[in-house]
Amino acid sequence: MVNIIFGIYSVIFVALLIGAGFIAKKWVSDSDDFIIAGREISTPINTLAVVAIGFAGTSITLAPGFSVLYGVRGGIIWGVIYSIAGLMVYANIFSSFIRRSGAQTLPEYFETRYNGKVRGLIAVTSVIGMCGILANNVVSLSSIVSGYTGWPITIITGAAFLVILIFATMSGMWATTITDFIQVSIGTIAVPVFLGILVNKYGGFEFFESWKGGNWVNTGLAGATMPMLTLKYPSALTFAILFGTALVWGNNYYWIKMASCRNEGVAKKSYTIGSIYLIIVFMIPLSLIGIYAGTVMPEVFALAGGKVAHTAAYGVIAKVIPPALGSLFIVGACAAALSTASTSAMGATSTATRDIYKRMINKDASPTATLKASKVSMTLIIAATWVMTFFPGGPTYLFAFANAWLTPPAVLLLLGAFWPRFNAKGAYWGVLSGMVTMVALTVLELTKIFVIGQWTHMAIVGFLVSLVVGVCAALSSPANYYGKADWNIKAGNSNRIDVKLDEFDLKVLSMIRNGHQYLADISDGLSVDAKISNLSIERLDQGGYIERAGLKGSKFFTYNITEKADAVLPKLDETDSKLLEDYLNTKYLKFIEMAKNNPEKIGLFAKEFNMGSLQMSSMISHLTRRGYIKETGMFKRQVEITDKGNSILQKYAALGGNV
Repeated sequence: MVNIIFGIYSVIFVALLIGAGFIAKKWVSDSDDFIIAGREISTPINTLAVVAIGFAGTSITLAPGFSVLYGVRGGIIWGVIYSIAGLMVYANIFSSFIRRSGAQTLPEYFETRYNGKVRGLIAVTSVIGMCGILANNVVSLSSIVSGYTGWPITIITGAAFLVILIFATMSGMWATTITDFIQVSIGTIAVPVFLGILVNKYGGFEFFESWKGGNWVNTGLAGATMPMLTLKYPSALTFAILFGTALVWGNNYYWIKMASCRNEGVAKKSYTIGSIYLIIVFMIPLSLIGIYAGTVMPEVFALAGGKVAHTAAYGVIAKVIPPALGSLFIVGACAAALSTASTSAMGATSTATRDIYKRMINKDASPTATLKASKVSMTLIIAATWVMTFFPGGPTYLFAFANAWLTPPAVLLLLGAFWPRFNAKGAYWGVLSGMVTMVALTVLELTKIFVIGQWTHMAIVGFLVSLVVGVCAALSSPANYYGKADWNIKAGNSNRIDVKLDEFDLKVLSMIRNGHQYLADISDGLSVDAKISNLSIERLDQGGYIERAGLKGSKFFTYNITEKADAVLPKLDETDSKLLEDYLNTKYLKFIEMAKNNPEKIGLFAKEFNMGSLQMSSMISHLTRRGYIKETGMFKRQVEITDKGNSILQKYAALGGNV
């Protein structure tokens, strides 16, 4: 009966996922929609997306599992470190930086900041790491379902990969966004209700007095206590490096979740709210569910003489719940794993497509060809990830292995954002040395020749190697122009050089003159990779035509035009000169008028002016920042005119009404 009920729920859930992919398919017009949803994601939806990444198969295995292993303190420490050191800190340090940079992927940013060699290396390590996380979530899902139903793990694993392949290839980021919404909605009900049923059935904290480990708060079933500052995994310190810095900061799918937001405010707010939501609704309850599992049936766990791994605690305790509800709770766990697995697949696919296919295989690929390549890449990635599900050590070590490959990118992101002196040579040798070190340690550990885990985790070594080698290599070679000690962000006659501007440089300069201050606006508006627009920015900066707002953080990607630019830019007629005073042109004014009279016809505006999804995003973001319109809509973006927008239409009515 249990398996029949679970099977019915599973069919319904899979139908919802495939239906979501089918519905969102019409929203995907090009590869930019497929990879970052046209930068249309709103605060509520991205908040749920952030929660969905955190409420994953990993969380459902590790939070209860660490409670069984180390007591409830261990489970909560893991969840809080991930949520705070990872998500919340990431949001408050990097949200504006990421969104203004304009890079769709983390490796794309590294070519913008360093060079193409660094981008290529990071693309490889990122794909390996994200495939590891994808494999981990599928392994976690299979472990939970098998523990509950008794079904063979290989069949469950194959079915999970097939479902991801079907719905994710339909509409990419849009599909994962909708499934995140479904998954978190189910989980928000399932996990607290699950805990509530256990409290009602067995009682509150007093029930844990029979905990076999003696102290259910601080010790596990076998009497182990969570290590705190040791470099040996697992410990609170290694959690911070693995599940905070490496997993989040160096992970491409956390980057693309921010890059897909409508603006930096949405990115920061959604990640901050999501981290708090995750702790309260999921991490603490999941940790307590693990304690109930260890108290009710300690004999089944290997730690107490049984055969079941501590990571299967969620599925084990679900068996004491009536099948109609217990099956729903397991489906909720499956939803969590599948949602995060699909996000991992998107992260790996975006890198494989944008950073490998478009750079190395088909540089002139059309949007249609790139979209097809994205779907082929996802298929190949899922096939390759199947092999990784056989990684020895189970979900705990598979997740840690995946995070190890994301450590070098985290180091480069931090140094690149806040140390202007750090250069391409430091980045290249830092990431290469870290990668080679971890490859060697992985081979040695799997072959049992040398097990680094006896002393520390390979990611700790990789982090230190990348940091030390990167810093030393950077200091041994000249910095880029903006990293030199005598560079002044304020342009003057004596501190700039003569540069020859081409047609593209003038387009970039014209956009800045029109009020587009961020690299994201420029790259999106001109439909180019961020590396191309950034090269132009560097020429304009060195030539004294623009000035950066600063050299660190988001100010590095924020620009102002100088008086020198007037001498090289085309002269405007009287009408365009007046519009420029309000950071407008005739096209933008026409869009504001549409926002007032026909806001539902935005799509027709894009077709009339042959604008792609990111070109529309560039224009709408600019007009929103200037206060002429505001963005609304839960899923697809909608626009409304503001009072300032109405005033501007009245001001320019003399231009002939409908312009």
